[in-house]
Amino acid sequence: MILNTGEICRRIFDESDEDRKISITPTPDEETFRQQSGASVDLHLGRWFRTMRQSNVLVLEIGTKKTETGFSKEHFVPFEKEFFLHPGKFALGMTLEWISLPGDLAGHITGKSSLGRRGLVIETAAGIHPGYAGCLTLELANVGEIPIALRPGIKIFQVFFHTTKGKNNSAASQFKGSRKPELGSTGY
Repeated sequence: MILNTGEICRRIFDESDEDRKISITPTPDEETFRQQSGASVDLHLGRWFRTMRQSNVLVLEIGTKKTETGFSKEHFVPFEKEFFLHPGKFALGMTLEWISLPGDLAGHITGKSSLGRRGLVIETAAGIHPGYAGCLTLELANVGEIPIALRPGIKIFQVFFHTTKGKNNSAASQFKGSRKPELGSTGY
């Protein structure tokens, strides 16, 4: 079952049930959040990005033990600056917020339609496991015809929360605790 605004508010702002709390840092403004209707929480673009480097390697082999060190570059963008994502390019970004889910909730993210209509694809791995804690990695692609200026702090996507059967206290994600975008292993 997807949580509605009232249940999300209870899980974020009510201090009485720590085991079922959704923790978001920085915490959304309670009054503003309660005035909106819907079943999601907007999260903001952070300041860390990772891009793939142009290389003389003919192919990036997925599913091998070969190292991918040197294939990517990390970028830090201050709040008053912009990160430009050019047409046909891909970058990893991070949320500004650190999020922690209790063991009985999972989440899924979806990009803001206003950004998608401008050619920005936000994610391909849209699930958040129960018990996850960390900043969320965004897979950003510009499928449009002109560069997109991304400013840290903009609302970038929304999270929908849903209950799970049973309880899982700890997510087994390789990205748990992330603060910067990482490529991660391919699991092979």
